[in-house]
Amino acid sequence: MKQHLFFFLMTLYSLSVVSQNRIRSVEELINRKDPGWVNVKKWIDSAKNKVEILQVDSVKSKDALYNTQVTSRSPMGAIILMTGGLLIDDGWIRILGSGSQKLPRSIPSWNKGKGFKEFIGEGTDFLLIADDAIGGFFLTNGGGLREDIGKVYYLSPDNLEYEPLDMTYTDFLLFCFNNDLEKFYEGYRWENWRKEVSIMSGDNVFNVVPPLWTKEGRDFTKNSRKAIPIQEQYDFNLSMRKQLGLEKNVR
Repeated sequence: MKQHLFFFLMTLYSLSVVSQNRIRSVEELINRKDPGWVNVKKWIDSAKNKVEILQVDSVKSKDALYNTQVTSRSPMGAIILMTGGLLIDDGWIRILGSGSQKLPRSIPSWNKGKGFKEFIGEGTDFLLIADDAIGGFFLTNGGGLREDIGKVYYLSPDNLEYEPLDMTYTDFLLFCFNNDLEKFYEGYRWENWRKEVSIMSGDNVFNVVPPLWTKEGRDFTKNSRKAIPIQEQYDFNLSMRKQLGLEKNVR
């Protein structure tokens, strides 16, 4: 419990740097004495669920770390610096890192124009950290959702609401590594889903018709699905939130 609290505070501290306009160099952000990757790798090695560590490009990872302005002592910074991202359950959940061939998006590149306008020098309402194959998005609250800054939310495809998960970033990692994902996604995994998901690009998601948030779409066995660009799905979700009047429920 104390260890989780420590990493939670470290992540909050790192993210607060951006809002305070205190820009640090890559060398300042890379912690060589106490790297967070040591702990993250231990968690992955003992994970119950399948975790794939995507190949990292050292130049891109340093750029991504600088643009995110988080220290590599934190789990988030460690994943950005040391991985191109993580694939959970053959890619059902994609945890963003610094980008790779299988998962081209990095945390800063995916968040630019969403949680913030520019990479550095301003605060962020939220930070998109992961997503899943059916168009659900995981994000940390930077103050734009509710008062629980640093906690993880899930923009759920079955109701288009920002659902509080009452997790820190570290908690979220451990959830992905060890929790029963079959239970979490109960009713939304079809026969042979693993084969379909494993060959899909990390820049795509399955667009489900009728949408899962409609009355007609609640029976997943009767829906059709096709892979579309994740940006298209994200924009569609936000557009429908506005049309349904859900934006007033954010705070």
